[in-house]
Amino acid sequence: MGLVHNTRYGLLVERALTLFWDRHGYSYRDGKLGHVDASVGVVEFSISYKAPIRGTGEVGVQLIVDHVGDSSVVYAFRVLSADSATVHAEGKRVHIRLDPRTFRPTSWQEDTRAIYKTLQAQ
Repeated sequence: MGLVHNTRYGLLVERALTLFWDRHGYSYRDGKLGHVDASVGVVEFSISYKAPIRGTGEVGVQLIVDHVGDSSVVYAFRVLSADSATVHAEGKRVHIRLDPRTFRPTSWQEDTRAIYKTLQAQ
């Protein structure tokens, strides 16, 4: 049909988050975490489709932190056209920070909280 399949929108968001956090040293390479707070689980992901992406080309993903809890973070996101004129999709994604040994929720470190503040709406 010449449209990007709906499942790809979530992948676009995932890639944007991975790239953002990788640039801050929160990676996972060779079986090792780049930062202890890189151990997260997704507990909620919702998306609303607004306008189809037609064909190939660049798109943008805007990430905004709506809320940071003790061990959780709520992201709002928008998938945008390259010129940001069209909102293709929007939604929210919730992460829980997991202790990499026990996989139980645990508190964010202060340096991670400082990075989250850079994504909060002003």
